[in-house]
Amino acid sequence: MKIVLLSPAHPLRGGIAASSERLAQELQAQGHEVVIYSFSLQYPAFLFPGKTQFTDDEVPYGVTIKTRLNSINPFNWIRTGFQIKNEKPDLVVTRFWLPFMGPSLGTVLRVARWFGKKKFKSTALVDNIIPHEKRPGDTLFARYFIGACDDFVVMSRSVGEQIGTFTQKTVRFAPHPIYDNYGDAVPKQTARQQLGLPENAPVVLFFGFIRAYKGLDLLLEAMALIPYVHCVVAGEPYDDWAPYQSIINKHGLHDRVHVFTDFIPAEQVKVYFSAADLVVQPYRTATQSGISQIAYHFNKPMVVTNVGGLPEIVKHGVAGYVVEVTADAIAGAVNDFFENGKMAVMGKAVEVEKGRFGWENLTKMLTG
Repeated sequence: MKIVLLSPAHPLRGGIAASSERLAQELQAQGHEVVIYSFSLQYPAFLFPGKTQFTDDEVPYGVTIKTRLNSINPFNWIRTGFQIKNEKPDLVVTRFWLPFMGPSLGTVLRVARWFGKKKFKSTALVDNIIPHEKRPGDTLFARYFIGACDDFVVMSRSVGEQIGTFTQKTVRFAPHPIYDNYGDAVPKQTARQQLGLPENAPVVLFFGFIRAYKGLDLLLEAMALIPYVHCVVAGEPYDDWAPYQSIINKHGLHDRVHVFTDFIPAEQVKVYFSAADLVVQPYRTATQSGISQIAYHFNKPMVVTNVGGLPEIVKHGVAGYVVEVTADAIAGAVNDFFENGKMAVMGKAVEVEKGRFGWENLTKMLTG
């Protein structure tokens, strides 16, 4: 098929861009022709909480990316719709993660369909339909986007349930595939030397953008209860860092909490995961999580909280722990992992479990 993938992509950074590029590569490997239509302007500067929206990483191999869509310019939406119409696609797959994008994406799809002589199928790949941090207009914008789609593929069942409150259109489920585009692991001792970590201490990792709903404060409070464990915090804060620093100061965690608050480039991801024994996702709310799929790639057991789609990804007592959203529960799981020597057995289980998350599951749902 000729497939247009409407999604953030290089030079935009972040997990959605990276996974869409990997999806394009997989679809092409299966014989489809794929072009990504990305954003010339994704977020206005005043709406973006990070330092930059762009990456210095290399262009992904073999992927055609057209930087076209301006999220706040209605004239551009019409022009982009005509450009996609001229591609004469069989399928348009639209990545949806934030209602703010609903007006632009919904209009592009409508224009491409209304004026195109060749009719295409419009499938949405939905990361979130209502965001973790709600804003006025979310429901209206999401509904407008949903009206432009024929069906939906979700990577957590909770998102599918949310879509079901808007429409009776078909929703299919495929778990988030493994992030296998970050290279091979490096020796643990080498990784720890690069990061300035103690070579033999137990180390847990919190990875990714830092936002209130991700519960880093819970992990830091848990660190006070497990005084022999070190914690790496790797990711750019999208919230005020001061409350987290206050917890570190209150409990005297400076020697055991190692903070790296720059955006982590793709070539460095393997260093952080290779240095860790256990990955912790102490989220207060969640749908699916790409962090889990990076952990699977590097064969790292996980502690996740019992929210959203996380328990679908990590089987409790097998690939890690599913715990309640409290510092005590997180500390208890981390302590059990290290004190009872679960590293080897859970590490082997992770290697087996990650077979559930092949890319072919997702591509089948999108193209079937």
